[in-house]
Amino acid sequence: QVQLVESGGGLVQTGGSLRLSCAASGRTFSSYVMGWFRQAPGKEREFVASIRWSGASPLYADSVKGRFTISRANAKNTVYLQMNSLKPEDTAVYYCAADIDTAWGLAKMDSYRYDYWGQGTQVIVSS
Repeated sequence: QVQLVESGGGLVQTGGSLRLSCAASGRTFSSYVMGWFRQAPGKEREFVASIRWSGASPLYADSVKGRFTISRANAKNTVYLQMNSLKPEDTAVYYCAADIDTAWGLAKMDSYRYDYWGQGTQVIVSS
C-alpha cells in the first residue's frame, strides 16, 4: 500500500509561484512513476506532469510547459511541482499520483494508469 500526502497549495496572485510537495510511503518509491494531475470546478481531472525514477525527460501538459517543473528526491520519498508564472486558469485541486508500473511513455499522461492517489491540495490563483 502506498500513501501520498500533498502539501504546498494556497492562494497566490497572477504571476506568482508555488511549490507543491508530495510525500510518499513505500520502500520502492524510487521505482514509481509519479504524476501530478489537477481538477478545476466543473471540469474533468487533467494531466499536468509526470516523472520516472531517474527524473529524465519528464512529461508536461502543453498548458504548463515552460512554467511548471516536476522533480523528485528519491532519498526523501518526495516529488515536487514548482509552479511559476501562475495564471487564474491554473486554479484547481492538484493531486499527486503513483504508478507502480515502471514503463515510461506518453501513456503516463493517462490518469487511469496510476494506482495510488493523494487527497489533493487546493491552488487558487487570483487575477
